Amino acid sequence: MAAQSPAPEEPPEHSPPPAGPSRSGGALRSTLLVSAGTLASRLLGLVREQLFAALLGAGLFADAFVAAFRIPNLLRDLFAEGALSAAFVPTFAKVDKEEGRAAAYALANRVVGAILLLVGALTLLGIVFARPLVRLLVPGYAREPGKLELTASLAQLMMPFLLVVSLAALMMGMLNARGAFGRPALAPALFNLAAIGVGVGLKLAGASQDAAVVGWSLGTLAGGVAQLGVQMPPLFGDGYRVRPKLRGTFDDPGVRRIAALMGPATAGLAATQLNIFINTQFASDQPGANAWLNYAFRLMYLPIGLFGVAIATVTASALARKAAERDLAGLKARLAQGLRYVAFLTVPSTVGLAVLAKPIIGLIYQHGRFTASDTAATALALVGYSLGLYAYSGVKVVAPAFYALDRAKVPVIASAAAVATNLSLNLAAHRWLGAQGLGFLGLAIGTSLGALVNLLVLVLSFRRFTWSVPGPHGLLAQLSRVTLASALMGAAVFAALWAVDAMGAARGLDVTALWVRFARALGGVGLGTVLYAGLCRALRIGELDELLAALRRRRARVAK
Repeated sequence: MAAQSPAPEEPPEHSPPPAGPSRSGGALRSTLLVSAGTLASRLLGLVREQLFAALLGAGLFADAFVAAFRIPNLLRDLFAEGALSAAFVPTFAKVDKEEGRAAAYALANRVVGAILLLVGALTLLGIVFARPLVRLLVPGYAREPGKLELTASLAQLMMPFLLVVSLAALMMGMLNARGAFGRPALAPALFNLAAIGVGVGLKLAGASQDAAVVGWSLGTLAGGVAQLGVQMPPLFGDGYRVRPKLRGTFDDPGVRRIAALMGPATAGLAATQLNIFINTQFASDQPGANAWLNYAFRLMYLPIGLFGVAIATVTASALARKAAERDLAGLKARLAQGLRYVAFLTVPSTVGLAVLAKPIIGLIYQHGRFTASDTAATALALVGYSLGLYAYSGVKVVAPAFYALDRAKVPVIASAAAVATNLSLNLAAHRWLGAQGLGFLGLAIGTSLGALVNLLVLVLSFRRFTWSVPGPHGLLAQLSRVTLASALMGAAVFAALWAVDAMGAARGLDVTALWVRFARALGGVGLGTVLYAGLCRALRIGELDELLAALRRRRARVAK
């Protein structure tokens, strides 16, 4: 049952002073810490994807793996790292603050018991009904002999991944609620390292595509186990012991609050997952389309993971504390701070990905069984997905504010609007562009516009709930300056690439050479970074100075 929204929360009797430099710096330092760990994970993820592309290309076997992994992974995003995290972190923080650490850990063990029971049952159902689930997800695969059967077999191999990462997400939530961000941010790197180890072994063994896809599936499951294991030492050192409890679990007030929040939280955070599900169905009619979309979305997720998730992780914990203290003005200020950081980091990333899509895709993926035509198609998908980068990241920052305030119905409405937008655009754009072999591009653009609708509904709703509470202003002005700086940067990088290509063509340069691809992609990224920093300084975008100050403070601490 969805949690009932309470009456509008009254503002505190006196608003606290605005966050000073130290408070702002602390949030930014935490964000940088999470970003550093996430950067390591994402870079390893790129290596993982390179191996995957070289081993499987973008044909039958890559399509089968993408769809098979999507079943446990969508459920993971939706329940484990979505609804469970959104509901568990504020509840754990509240119990920890009001009743103490022992009571908070007892709550965690009750949730562990519930996960083993409920998610374990869901995992078994997924194994038993893998074939009809695959047929529902990718009906177009039935047209290619053996493709549906291979996808179902791979899905059965990887379903236990859901249970393992659900437990890992719970441990991550406990650490984040305590203000520990480093180890959780590094945990996904272990997943990527396990996959890389398997991929290198398969490559050195000269594995065929059918053997490689099975080995890769088993490596994915091993990566989930590693991700869970790395979370345990800091919790063990703090006195936590894993002792699952079932007796009286569902009568516990904390568990009941988590369960009440998870229903609407599942729907509220479901937009991206449901849109991916819809896109997977549409794309199953075109061979290679699911693989192209997957490669593009993975690469687009680099800035989301590096910036959006990092900011959201730190912001969500702060929002939970502010809500527990009934400090609505402080909550509003922290949310605005998070959105400013999102704009400062993701808007230039959007422009950079759009301008440099083909050079970046060619450098990273065009090896082994991944062809130049795959590069061109994946680059188009990346451009379509990158249009929603700011919105994807913004939703991750704004949605937790409603769960912290027990207003979980709002994200449900925002999610429904996003799904309706995506579905409508898919029906139109996929049919129109599909005739030209570009249906997958329409799917990527539809997903981005759906995310934008999701963010707009959340932001406008939050403004309506908190209009009488003092808070920072100038978000729109900051977004305008960031957009201007990003546009100028993008134009300059595009002109530089055009000039380099023209000179290379005049001299007969082999543009397919690895060193040329490396120079075009990395040179474009470096030039864009320098230009954007200079433009931010010229336009007086304050987040640049905050970022540099946080880096200087961190370097000074390391030097000591």
